[in-house]
Amino acid sequence: MAEAPSFPRSAPLAASVREPGAGGPPPRGGHAAPRGLLRRVSVWLPATAVVACAGAVLGFYHVPVADLALFSLYVVLGVALPGLLLVRVLYRRAHTLPEEIALGLTLGYALEVLTYIPARALGAPLFVLAWPVCTYVAFLAVPRLRRFWKGGVRAKRTPLWWSWCTAASVIYLIGWSAVTFFRTEPLTWPALGKSFVDMPFHLALVGELKNHMPPTMPAVAGEPLVYHWFVYAHLAAASWVTGVEPLLLVFRLAMLPMLAAFVVLLGTVGRRITGSRAGALAGVAGTLLITAPSLYVGQAAGVLNWKALQSWASPTQTFGALFFAPTVLLLIDLLEGKRPSRRLWALLAILLVAVMGAKATYLPLLTAGLVGVALVQAAWHFCLPRRALTALGLTVACLLFAQFVLFGGVRQGLLVDPLMIIRVTLRDMTSLDLDAAASPVSVLGVTLLCVLSGAITWSGVLGLLGRPRLLVRPVVTLVLGMAVAGLGMALLFGHPHLSQIYFLQAPSPYVAMVAVCGLLHIVRRARLSPRAVVFAAAAGMLAVYLIRAVLDVEVPLTADQGDAVLFLPYLALLGVVLLAVLVLRATRRSRLCTFALVICLVTAAGTPAAWFTRVLPDPQSSSSTAAVQDSATTKPSIPEPVIPKPVIPKGEFAAGRWLRAHSAPDDVIATNVHCRWGYESPCDSREFWATALSERRVLVEGWGYTAANMDRWQPGQAVENLPFWDRDRIEANDLVFRAPSPAVIRHLRAGYGVRWLLVDEREVTPGSNLGAFARLRFDSGDYAVYELPGSGGSAVGR
Repeated sequence: MAEAPSFPRSAPLAASVREPGAGGPPPRGGHAAPRGLLRRVSVWLPATAVVACAGAVLGFYHVPVADLALFSLYVVLGVALPGLLLVRVLYRRAHTLPEEIALGLTLGYALEVLTYIPARALGAPLFVLAWPVCTYVAFLAVPRLRRFWKGGVRAKRTPLWWSWCTAASVIYLIGWSAVTFFRTEPLTWPALGKSFVDMPFHLALVGELKNHMPPTMPAVAGEPLVYHWFVYAHLAAASWVTGVEPLLLVFRLAMLPMLAAFVVLLGTVGRRITGSRAGALAGVAGTLLITAPSLYVGQAAGVLNWKALQSWASPTQTFGALFFAPTVLLLIDLLEGKRPSRRLWALLAILLVAVMGAKATYLPLLTAGLVGVALVQAAWHFCLPRRALTALGLTVACLLFAQFVLFGGVRQGLLVDPLMIIRVTLRDMTSLDLDAAASPVSVLGVTLLCVLSGAITWSGVLGLLGRPRLLVRPVVTLVLGMAVAGLGMALLFGHPHLSQIYFLQAPSPYVAMVAVCGLLHIVRRARLSPRAVVFAAAAGMLAVYLIRAVLDVEVPLTADQGDAVLFLPYLALLGVVLLAVLVLRATRRSRLCTFALVICLVTAAGTPAAWFTRVLPDPQSSSSTAAVQDSATTKPSIPEPVIPKPVIPKGEFAAGRWLRAHSAPDDVIATNVHCRWGYESPCDSREFWATALSERRVLVEGWGYTAANMDRWQPGQAVENLPFWDRDRIEANDLVFRAPSPAVIRHLRAGYGVRWLLVDEREVTPGSNLGAFARLRFDSGDYAVYELPGSGGSAVGR
């Protein structure tokens, strides 16, 4: 069979589009030289503005200048520049310099991680620098490679307005990070102890990857780490090379270059899909600003609380999203180009491996999308879709390796539980108790409501229905296949922390691009003026604000309110849409023009929802973004604590840092703290501060995120409240703090390899006299560090 014919490299929509500011005659007259100099200077102003904004924000939030300089130098010289050189060799397509830098940074991250893994396993973590050094040597020594220092296949000059729009998007993300994260996540103790629940977990994994390969779960020594850990390998490598504290990397520095590169790459993907820079800009804006339109006062939950971009609270999602953007870009070239080279296939394989370890959630979605592409191409062209099948084979291989090797075949709490996320959404928006069963009518209503919210957000896709050739375009089929698969997986599976919602989030930036593509198509066919489009979008946003203000439906509902109240705002929005249709028909608008204006109105309805729920939270809702994030991720399975306010102990930061400085990386610690402060009854076992601060493995600290604990979870249970499964280990750990004796110490040291005790003295049994059996080495505030007598080689996990 013949292979499917290639598609044009750019979308058909680009045929009639002329980019503003691209090209034009050269300046004439005596002012040519000053104008040329001014132009060269102006090209760098957007990047300068981004750097200045980032520096000002980071300086305001207490990032030392020396650490910022070291980290920036490493990212530029140790990751981005060698990656850029390799991109110019492997990806010989016209790119602008910002696109080359973003692609180079992404490829550099992938090669850095893949180099750090064997380097750390060999006990020489600084050998991670071997790949940039070898790259520089090769590109200096090999004559054929030297020309790539000057540039690759360069695209036409980037319009200045596009550069400023891209810079504005990055600056928006910097400001968003400052408002929603930096402001609520301090760097000093005891305020640091009030951080979002997952932040010490991220720190603990960075410490584990700094000192061990293969990694294990540091909070329960010897337990396997079946998690997306590539981002922590990058952070560990950056900390080794620069000497910058992991705390500073996780809380302030590491995500910013990733977000900047993601915005640039998303714009590049958008240009390929929509065929224009204006369409790509609309898609980027949709990714950053639009989310499911929650029309309630207060913090919506579950399906109505997803967002396309999640950065600081979930480094794994950000890292995976960054790798997936060039993966989609490469697939466009491979599936729609004329003769893709082997270099592109090699680059795709590297990025798929990076996605596999960064956020494997993308792989089943990509598999579903590629299956759709293969089927559509086979049916449409009556030929074997070899490229789609090759890409599918690479994806499936990575998916199988991730599931059965990297993640050990565990389900990590994920199980088949249809509509579980809908029931949780309904419960969190009403006054239902944790154990109360929702009525089938309510579940069906909220399901339809959630589907409706998604249809509102991406209604621009309807514009493609009139163009079958666009619908069968490989990238459109790929994205729509991923979107349908993501929705199906989110509704089919259950997870104690609603992690199935990542299946919805992952493809949303690319659905935004396809929606913009459809929207541009109907707007052009209807010959709408830009003013009409702006008016329709403004009407949609105004409608959402008025609906919220007039109906004032606050969630969660009070006990005397029925859940039928939840549907009133959406019925009102449908009423607005019908009214718009009637008004437009009364003004004798054509059907196509009416359809286009209504789609613009409806699509814009998702924009203010993002600001309501993320950037400008309501006063009635959570008082801080950290609390909002905690509610969004933990409320479905955690009841309210008995103790109303956590008490942050004094001295744990100093004790943890002392242990890091005075213990060996393989030493094992025992601690008497297993529950989050203020969540002791019932015990919330997501406690990770001992491992996070000491960068050492702990016999038993918090077990909430271990595979052994997650796989015991069943719907209706709070996974964080499940008791520790190994009774002998927890008894041996706790007995030394309750009733120490030479026999207890000897058993703990010889049987489990424990050498150190990190003790919260508020929890020690009075009169236990621990100092008579172990040597006090450090004391600060509420915390003390004891060393057990004798040599304590690590026996755990052998």
